[in-house]
Amino acid sequence: MPAPASPSGSPQASGEGVASGAYSGPRKMAFICSKGNLDMAYPALIMGNAALGEGIEVHIFFTFWGLDMVNTKLNHKLRFTMAGNTAMHMPELGRIRPGLEHASLPQAMGNLPGMTAFATRMMKKQLEELEIPDVPDFLDLLEASGAHMYACKLSFDMNKMIEADLHPGVEGVISASDFIEIAEGAQIVFV
Repeated sequence: MPAPASPSGSPQASGEGVASGAYSGPRKMAFICSKGNLDMAYPALIMGNAALGEGIEVHIFFTFWGLDMVNTKLNHKLRFTMAGNTAMHMPELGRIRPGLEHASLPQAMGNLPGMTAFATRMMKKQLEELEIPDVPDFLDLLEASGAHMYACKLSFDMNKMIEADLHPGVEGVISASDFIEIAEGAQIVFV
């Protein structure tokens, strides 16, 4: 395969100038958490923790229902629902009958009384078995590791919250414009 051409049209030596426009400063990641379900809380927490472990600067913005993750009145009560989750399967079912652990569950099951509580208990049990902290403890871990966490001003006002409701690791209640400035040069992950 020929080497990529330089702006003048002549081929470059392999690797020469390929990343010339790439960001070369310290790495930075910005996560936007917009969901308040238990299963949607963990992706940003886990990736943020992994990034911190690699020495990457981490900023997390909690907006709309994602604000429940840092609301101390709610973050220990986040739930997992099967309704609307078309990929929902339960590895535990393989113990009853091999092969069932990969079967997707019918969507109608999510609407049955008690299914959200059941699914939440199952997910929390699996997370505990894997030694994954619950959401409040994970926020403590991220705070201690140097993550920067912010609450969305619009969502904060819509939910009529007060700052005392927020996890102590939240550095401030800021606007979306403020977070855009903070996230300048960062890899952005929307959850």
